[in-house]
Amino acid sequence: MAIETYRWLVAGGYGDPFDRHVFACALAVAIADPLRPPAVALGLSAECLAAVAGRYFPHAPGLLAGLDPDEDGMAAQAIEEPDLRSLLIANGSCGSVEEAWLAHIIARRSLEPNHLWQDLGLSSRGDLGQLMRRHFAPLAEANFGDMKWKKFFYRQLCQAENIVICKSPVCEQCDDFRVCFGTEDGASLLGHSHPAEVRPV
Repeated sequence: MAIETYRWLVAGGYGDPFDRHVFACALAVAIADPLRPPAVALGLSAECLAAVAGRYFPHAPGLLAGLDPDEDGMAAQAIEEPDLRSLLIANGSCGSVEEAWLAHIIARRSLEPNHLWQDLGLSSRGDLGQLMRRHFAPLAEANFGDMKWKKFFYRQLCQAENIVICKSPVCEQCDDFRVCFGTEDGASLLGHSHPAEVRPV
């Protein structure tokens, strides 16, 4: 089960506890994907995926067994993916390599059908909020109204191209307010029982 993979990764991993949790969630979801290799599921090159595993999960060399070293998971799977990736990288908190990895992962997982926190394998939307505040602070500050993250990302991309997509200039008066700002309830794709499994700093 994916949750067992997650627990195995975080139990023996290294590095910052919260970042280790985030990468373990993403890796566990990707490994459980029956249709795509992990690099493609996460939008990373094989080299970057190996670097993530080496930094946070050196106890799990079998994690990448059978990985094609030439697998190009970074090839865009949607026309907006490179722009979203660039938006995230441009708004990184400190320009770390972790932020570059996360920008690729978030951009790829944003193409999935569930809430973004679910498709990242996180335990709650609160995890995603902490991730954004920690690694993409300018975007977290810009999303002061707590818009759903996928909606917020695409609004940022449209505004950059001077494309008007909102029905009203004032969010609170828009008929789609609940669509953009409503709750993001649901179960974790990994089966996290509750946020207590998260070990934030």
